[in-house]
Amino acid sequence: MAVTDDQASTQKPRPKPLVRLGLSGKLLMLTIPLAMIAGMLIYVPAIANFRVNRLYDRLAAANTAALVLDAAPSGMVPESLARQILTSIGARAVAIKLGQQRRLLASADLPAAVDHNVDMRTMTVWSAIVDAFEMMLENGDQTIRVVGPAPGQAQFIEVVIDEKPLRRSMYRFSRNVLAVALLIAGITSLLVYLALHYLFVRPMRRLTANLVGFHENPESAARIIVPSQRGDEIGVAERELSDMQRDLVSMLHQKSRLAALGLAVSKINHDLRNLLASSQLLSDQLASVPDPRVQRFAPKLLRSLERAIAFCQSTLSYGRAQEAAPERRMIQVEQAIAEVRESAGLAADATITWINAIERGLTIDADPDQLFRVLLNLVRNAAQAMETHPSPASMQIRVTGRREGAVAIVEVSDTGPGVPAKTREHLFEAFQTSGRPGGSGLGLAIAAELVRAHGGTIHLVEGTIGATFRISIPDRPVELLSIRSERARA
Repeated sequence: MAVTDDQASTQKPRPKPLVRLGLSGKLLMLTIPLAMIAGMLIYVPAIANFRVNRLYDRLAAANTAALVLDAAPSGMVPESLARQILTSIGARAVAIKLGQQRRLLASADLPAAVDHNVDMRTMTVWSAIVDAFEMMLENGDQTIRVVGPAPGQAQFIEVVIDEKPLRRSMYRFSRNVLAVALLIAGITSLLVYLALHYLFVRPMRRLTANLVGFHENPESAARIIVPSQRGDEIGVAERELSDMQRDLVSMLHQKSRLAALGLAVSKINHDLRNLLASSQLLSDQLASVPDPRVQRFAPKLLRSLERAIAFCQSTLSYGRAQEAAPERRMIQVEQAIAEVRESAGLAADATITWINAIERGLTIDADPDQLFRVLLNLVRNAAQAMETHPSPASMQIRVTGRREGAVAIVEVSDTGPGVPAKTREHLFEAFQTSGRPGGSGLGLAIAAELVRAHGGTIHLVEGTIGATFRISIPDRPVELLSIRSERARA
């Protein structure tokens, strides 16, 4: 379809993103910080536990030294030996409490005041975490007094240690934990990324690429996605997309066929109407011939030419426009059926038996020309179906009609092969043929449109020999009200 300059000026190009970060990149940017956060959550309790373990190690070493120092007679441990013991356990002083007595077992370079006190007996998890980070953020040579349980009869043991060596150990531990955390985070991020990329990103890329390719050429059946065997939501999306694309391709082919058909008909419409007009002039002259046979068939020929000209003016209106509103009036069904039989060429056809089962005097509230087209399409379809697939039984076309209250019902039946099951779902859609050669697939579609314009219904009756189509057309309520009012006035 051509686009004018005004339309082109109003169509704005799609904005392009400045940075193209695909789904894989976004996934990677998401997994890396999440893995780092997980590593930090592991590091926080780990560094606190490292400090607590080191303090317990100092207490354990102090307990051993206390046993040695306490076993010696009072004042018998030389100061040099005491210093060596304190240096080996990394402490400045060791003291224990027995009953009400607090005894200093050994000391070396004891500071005047202790900077921090840590009681291991009452330490909680939160206090251990807070004390660990406070120690790492400090500077200088602070000292710590550590109190813990003591063996034997002692109530507790105290040890004074320097904070700086412990802080250095915590720094080394933090570097090691950070390196291991980065390695684990990298490996975890890579594994998570690969797993999610394989499970989700690749199928989404496939769906996206198919949508882009299908948008470029939506009429190509080769662009329809082939769904995988996945049972999750992505598999459901693939199958639904495949069905939707298949329906869209079929619909576009149907629309293209309708457009081509409308173009072809519009090209021949002008010349065909001129030919029919010339034939109508010749028929008018033929009507003046005094031959009785000519006088008998001339009106029917004129009527057929008038219908042909009217049909030609509509130019197969189903393919290009909506049918005109019906001009309804009460007509005799038997007379309409007789015209249909003659127009279909069945009056002189001895191979097909015609059975008329119309109720006597049956009338229908309908447009005569449109009802004629509906019945002619059904009768021709029935005749062509039986001629294409002849059966050993007799070929019959049966037309029945009756009235049920304010609804007139007409049925057209045949003894042909019937309608295949695969075509029944789309029976009244355009270009849905039953497979017989020469059919355009428009007869039932036009008939259904005309019947719906009358407010009626048409459907295939199940469980019959051959095919039976039932048409139900209700009378107009306005007409019924006017008739009742006229009767009331009379």
